[in-house]
Amino acid sequence: MLLEAFGSFLQLLYLAMLVLAVVALVFAVTAREDAYRAADKQKKSFWLIILGVTVFVNLVIPILFLQIAGVIASIVFMVDVKPALKAVSGGGRSGGSSSDGPYGPYNGGR
Repeated sequence: MLLEAFGSFLQLLYLAMLVLAVVALVFAVTAREDAYRAADKQKKSFWLIILGVTVFVNLVIPILFLQIAGVIASIVFMVDVKPALKAVSGGGRSGGSSSDGPYGPYNGGR
């Protein structure tokens, strides 16, 4: 019983790693090449290769060490590269300044 529950948990974990890798790969494919250069990140081809290998490993070669390395690469892409690409591509906040709050500009109590 406990082993079956652990096996089910591992299957869900593997599925979550695969979904994360596929989502990161889709974002990497849809971003423009010049956005990578403008955001001062690695080339688009670099991320496509890394994330493509991650998806391949998750689908074909279920070796946990390689899957963990792929999850780390996917997380780095989603947390660091994707927001930078979005900001450079104009997908970030529209208008406003860095001192704007959620309800408008902050004027320091004036």
